[in-house]
Amino acid sequence: MHDPDRTVMVLPTFNEAGNIALIIDRLRRTEPDVDVLVVDDGSPDGTGRIADELASADGQVHVLHRTAKGGLGAAYLTGFRWCLERGYDVIGEMDADGSHQPEQLRRLRVALREADLVIGSRWVRGGSVVNWPWQREVLSRGGNLYVRLLLGIGVRDATAGFRLYRRATLEKIQLDEVRSTGYVFQTDLVARTLRAGLTVREVPIEFVERVRGESKMSGQVAVESLKRITYWGIRERWQQLLHRNVRAGQP
Repeated sequence: MHDPDRTVMVLPTFNEAGNIALIIDRLRRTEPDVDVLVVDDGSPDGTGRIADELASADGQVHVLHRTAKGGLGAAYLTGFRWCLERGYDVIGEMDADGSHQPEQLRRLRVALREADLVIGSRWVRGGSVVNWPWQREVLSRGGNLYVRLLLGIGVRDATAGFRLYRRATLEKIQLDEVRSTGYVFQTDLVARTLRAGLTVREVPIEFVERVRGESKMSGQVAVESLKRITYWGIRERWQQLLHRNVRAGQP
């Protein structure tokens, strides 16, 4: 049984020539009613050309070419705007390297029936990672714990990139005001969704480390993300304190 809502998955790419055809084939076979939008950041390895060839053979595959590598968040924002303009009801995110398994997308689609944002989570009961070194797992778990404590949210995998948004969710959280462009973008959108009073659900997934190509995540990227989250957390706590003081001063 397929959902009646028009759904599209946005796949940002940079040097994923060895993965893009495989992941799109798996996605189209598993969820044939779901469209695909590849947002390529000028990959020098020919990823964009491969995506164009796939699009020419399949009317449900689309490609946007950006002229430079501008960051994960910037690629998603470009893709989201394209999807909203074309009337999609459900807009999703997933990695192009095979880490997010298209065969598990159905879990997210079912959960979205009772949510505004659904996240495929590594760190809820039933979730897991495959072929990760322990250092990376510690970094991810620790980073997400830090996010929960600092921002005061209950989401256990706020940095995850396998997710589905309702159209109304993206419209309500004011994408034009989003300034984060890197990996911190994921946390930013979760926080915005919760602040808007919307429902976020997590479903367990098995995250598989890429087999081909190089990960875009580095220690430098992780540190920069934590710096940005720290700034948000301090600002959020300060605003809450001011709000409480104003209320306490009211007659």
